[in-house]
Amino acid sequence: MLYRKLGRTGERVSIIGLGGYHIGKVKSEAMSLRIVRTAIDNGITFMDNCWDYHDGESERRMGKALKNGYRERVFLMTKIDGRTKTSADKQLNESLRRLGTDHVDLLQFHEVIRMEDPDRIFEKGGALEAVLTAQKAGKIRFIGFTGHKDPLVHMRMLDVAEEHDFRFDAVQMPVNVMDASFRSFQKKVLPRLEKEKIGVLAMKPMGGGNVVEAVLESGTASAIDLLHYAMSQPVSTVITGIDSLKILHQALEAARTFEPLSPKRVRKLVKKTRSSASEGKFERFKTSTEHDSTAENPEWLG
Repeated sequence: MLYRKLGRTGERVSIIGLGGYHIGKVKSEAMSLRIVRTAIDNGITFMDNCWDYHDGESERRMGKALKNGYRERVFLMTKIDGRTKTSADKQLNESLRRLGTDHVDLLQFHEVIRMEDPDRIFEKGGALEAVLTAQKAGKIRFIGFTGHKDPLVHMRMLDVAEEHDFRFDAVQMPVNVMDASFRSFQKKVLPRLEKEKIGVLAMKPMGGGNVVEAVLESGTASAIDLLHYAMSQPVSTVITGIDSLKILHQALEAARTFEPLSPKRVRKLVKKTRSSASEGKFERFKTSTEHDSTAENPEWLG
């Protein structure tokens, strides 16, 4: 396993991150626990999760898998949807109970996908107040945010944070071969995160499955090529959905065989996928509400 620095936190995390959503998707709880523990036994340390994944089932399963000494071996992250102090505090404490831990290493504001989200989080009585209080109490080590809709929203979140003299420890965003050609987080957000030494958490390297289907059908690249593409960017970890031991071993193989793609290879992959990527039809999380859980459940925002 390869490990990289997480921004300026002083932490090092595995280049592969275990996606929490898919853990709750596995039909067998026993198999989901086996996947988590096998991942850890093979060096994966970054654990992703969220308060709302499968009505909390992903966190409950993760909590069970991290018993018997496994918790101490991982960098545990989860996310909350609450935009108010009250809702954020409630969701964080529920997450801690499900995960069976007294703290998470990283807590992130989930689905920052609307221009008004930063204002709600940072306003008086907003979610940041609850998170900072929890951090002082030792429930949280580091603070970040996630989003998948538009790089402009990410930039606004960073701007609003700066206005409040606050700097995030980590930021999560889509990084895949098609992102380079449509509403590109890699082009617009990544340089700023590098400059400010904020840890970059890459997600959707397969584009939620749509990108990998497109490139595999065209013969442009393999699934491991797509993981290598994301790993070749200046990111701390690449969070990928793993719902079987077969997919886990594919991710481990990607880490084992990784060598940074040459600039020429990167340009070639981007060029081959540019026409398919131009309208965002394979990155549906950018162009539709299919992946917007807080849009379907606005009450989660508080």
